[in-house]
Amino acid sequence: MIIADEWISRGYMSILVLKIIGIAESTYYYHRHTVPQREPVVPNTHVGRPILGYSLNNASKRVSDEQIKEWLTELVLGEEGAYGYRKLTKCLKLQYHLFINKKKVYRLCKELQVLKKQREIKDKHPRRLARNRIITNVDQLWEIDIKYGYIAGENRFFYLMCLIDVYDRVIVDYHIGLTCEGKHAAYIVERALWKRKLVNRSMRPVIRSDNGPQFISNAFENACEALNVEHERIPPKTPNLNAHIESFHSILERDCYARNEFASYTGAYKIVTEFLDFYVNRYLHGSLNDMPPACFHDRVVNMGIRPFTVNV
Repeated sequence: MIIADEWISRGYMSILVLKIIGIAESTYYYHRHTVPQREPVVPNTHVGRPILGYSLNNASKRVSDEQIKEWLTELVLGEEGAYGYRKLTKCLKLQYHLFINKKKVYRLCKELQVLKKQREIKDKHPRRLARNRIITNVDQLWEIDIKYGYIAGENRFFYLMCLIDVYDRVIVDYHIGLTCEGKHAAYIVERALWKRKLVNRSMRPVIRSDNGPQFISNAFENACEALNVEHERIPPKTPNLNAHIESFHSILERDCYARNEFASYTGAYKIVTEFLDFYVNRYLHGSLNDMPPACFHDRVVNMGIRPFTVNV
């Protein structure tokens, strides 16, 4: 029957096909109209409990899997790099007070490709460690990092990736979304170069980041190489070397996240983007003589003000 159906569907006359195969027309049409067709068997792909996307700490606060991945990356790049996933689980419990089991850590390590047997793979882009710098003007050093926000009404996280100019504290560009990957970091660096009109200049800012998965990805490293931008990463457990973006995150947490309970991603997007506009254009920044970052930037660029240097 299947062979007959196939040839008839190709446009051959049913009488000739059935005669060649040796099937009576009455038999063929009887089976076509009375014998039920078999439904394709769909395998059950769901195994085990659903993935929540977060773990709890000892304060019963949700910590997203992306944040845990970032911590794992720092552990593997540090002195804990000699450990397997079982001891990394212990480190997460001791250092970050997480309630997490070794099976989940194994899964996250596998997603990051940092399981012990795979660590011998040579990285295409060797790590360039951050060094001490004296910043005397805008567009010399930009810091990039991610802040996680929780949407209570939808029980999921969103991601805010910001690029800050260390000198004028302006958020030059940002990405906000339900996903955050290396390609998003590449996009905002490229957009920031266009915004600051640096694309056709030989002098480009240095981009400083931590060792999060987005910033060690080939997508981001390849983009920095194509844009002729130097990318340096701080050593594990040294957030003070990324102090300016961390300081902004403290302001964001205190004045935006802590004051709002987000019911939906749409609402979170609106509130956070409005706060970013407020921070850049109207927030009286104590480190800038109580001037908003955008106002300070305008004075530095157009009036040549050099009130201080920044040591990082």
